[in-house]
Amino acid sequence: MAYKITSQCISCNLCLSVCPTGAVKVIDGNHWIDPELCTNCVGSFYTVPQCKAGCPTCNGCVKQKGDYWEDWFANYNHSLAKLTNKKDYWERWFEYYSQKFSEQLQKRQGEVLGI
Repeated sequence: MAYKITSQCISCNLCLSVCPTGAVKVIDGNHWIDPELCTNCVGSFYTVPQCKAGCPTCNGCVKQKGDYWEDWFANYNHSLAKLTNKKDYWERWFEYYSQKFSEQLQKRQGEVLGI
């Protein structure tokens, strides 16, 4: 399933330089991702699609809708994970490091205030 560039694109051309397959094209001033060349960065050393990861607008590059059942199962798995309180890697990472950062910040403030 390829990605597509939306109307929120600000034409920063970052996606052109980061795409490992050269799937991002500019046609008549509009950015476009060739679905025949886009591999979602699977098979490369990247863990996430680089056009999506590098997009400064966060919505300028989005995954194209797949078929009905693919979307249904993705929705189902996401809902099931939330219901069973399973968190993905990045949620756990954020909670862990934000907790550690808060602890270090409190410790540092205590040292500064002489507590």
